Amino acid sequence: MDGFQTIIYEKEGGLAWVTLNRPDVLNAINLQMRDELWEVVHAALYDPEVGAVIFRGAGERAFCAGADISEFGTAPSYVEARRARQQRDLWGVLEEYPKPLLAAIHGYALGAGIELPLFCDIRIASEDARLGLPEVNLGYIPSAGGTQTMPRTVPRGVALHMILTGDPIDAWEALRWGLVHRVVPRAQLYAEAEALARRLLERPPQALGLAKRALRRGLDLPLEEALRQDGRLARRLQMDARVRRSLAGEG
Repeated sequence: MDGFQTIIYEKEGGLAWVTLNRPDVLNAINLQMRDELWEVVHAALYDPEVGAVIFRGAGERAFCAGADISEFGTAPSYVEARRARQQRDLWGVLEEYPKPLLAAIHGYALGAGIELPLFCDIRIASEDARLGLPEVNLGYIPSAGGTQTMPRTVPRGVALHMILTGDPIDAWEALRWGLVHRVVPRAQLYAEAEALARRLLERPPQALGLAKRALRRGLDLPLEEALRQDGRLARRLQMDARVRRSLAGEG
């Protein structure tokens, strides 16, 4: 896809690479980037050639330093800002995304720069990564889901410390608490992310999508209800497999 000004979108062998491309401001997410991300994740979602998406940041210093604070207060009105966000709810789309999402994180990943990866299924960080939610230092709270996704990813006490102090943690501490799944040398970051993504491409896509749905939705359900949900999704997979075999003439 062409015409993007704040991101780069590339496809290669079933993978979609989405590069946050504002390195002069540490890839801070402005309104235009948010809208372009909304467009590109939908493009990847409906593209049968794309089986997984990897997010990364341009430049040497940051995956993403968060929201572009220079735009704070520039919306025509609070009502209009809320309407725009609801009409293009990037975070809601990522929460329900059926295809595997990966984040290859280097340098600073702060505020929205870690909230975006928190909506991803797998996060790989380079050794120089610094991850945090510093919004409290600016007098507000994480507004892209961090107050909810962080404590669903790391222990509650760790999430509270990160959100209330605003202090970032390094890659190894992030690995210790489960905020990232793997830490690698900077030079190996994208190769590691691609290798892992290609392993996922070898799995049946419907099974991956339903496994994601079962896990994400089940966490907020009582155990008995979550188990019933698992049963329904498993039966759906079995039924779809029988239909495919029947259409293929396998009986």
